[in-house]
Amino acid sequence: MIRMLLATAAIALLPGLAAAQTATCSHRGALDDAYCDENRDLVADAPTDPARLRNPSTLVFAYTPVEDPALYASQFRPLLEYLTQCTGKRVVYFQVTSNAAQVEAMRSGRLHIAGFSTGPTAFAVNLAGAVPFAIKGNEQAFESYRVVVITRANSDIRTLADLRGRRVAHTSATSNSGNLAPRALFPAAGVTPDTDYRVLFSGGHDRSVMGVNAGDFDAAPVASDVYNRMIGRGQVQAANLRTIWESDPFPTSSFALAHDLQPELAARIRQCFYDYRFPPAMMRDLGGNDRFWPATYQAQWAPVRAVADAVNAPYTRAAFDQESRRELEAEARRRAAQQQAAPPAATPAPAARPQ
Repeated sequence: MIRMLLATAAIALLPGLAAAQTATCSHRGALDDAYCDENRDLVADAPTDPARLRNPSTLVFAYTPVEDPALYASQFRPLLEYLTQCTGKRVVYFQVTSNAAQVEAMRSGRLHIAGFSTGPTAFAVNLAGAVPFAIKGNEQAFESYRVVVITRANSDIRTLADLRGRRVAHTSATSNSGNLAPRALFPAAGVTPDTDYRVLFSGGHDRSVMGVNAGDFDAAPVASDVYNRMIGRGQVQAANLRTIWESDPFPTSSFALAHDLQPELAARIRQCFYDYRFPPAMMRDLGGNDRFWPATYQAQWAPVRAVADAVNAPYTRAAFDQESRRELEAEARRRAAQQQAAPPAATPAPAARPQ
């Protein structure tokens, strides 16, 4: 927890120096002062000063913590081994426990390649200089997901209107599918989060699903791809749960590069991703996807930005700092609950008295 607090504080200290380095920038748009967007494609330009371009000997990759972070370290191992061969550089996995930690890691220069979940992609773009370039998919198209609202199969909840007065799990404040999209879309169906039902932040899609399954929550909006993977892995039984609503599709997690990698290295990494085909085990674990499709933040993330605009939830530093605090508080509550639920340590038997 202390490390996370220091990481968030570190973000607040960096803009002054970065702003001085980009003082000649004529357009930033929604980007932090550390970055410039002269070509107006909504993402950070590469530094114009060659001395600020990076060519690290080891590339660090992290994937969004929408589920158990340790799970993805194993699932993405074949990709990292391929990238090591393809780029000629060692590529290692960096396990993150929160969206805020992942964004901070890229901003601070400790993360070079990352898979960000749908909503936090915008924070990564605006505050960390992330440049999305790919989405996983199959031969026909890139992957998308829907927001689905789930409840227990034996629940009397049948429609969104039935959520009134219930305990509904949202994942985190910055999550598109787990919070922002429901706030933007539910009122049209006659129910408003925080007004008609109590919002309880679970801290993740998998935690929302498991919480509904256990009866801790009455219902939850979650990303359909995460929900389907959990059923496929047997973490929950489809027969125990029921979907009562689903949205139009959104793009799934983005794969992004740090904006200040040397252009030749960035181009090489992109091509390595586009040429890669998932092995069978990785296809199974990642919902049948077998490749990466080219994508841009400007085009594919337009519906996500529209949702944020609809609920007045800009991807700004103030919003990020607020979400960081929420994630820390949620993690503290989870740890406290785990400690309370843990059985007391056994008292060691007294040593035998010498005869």
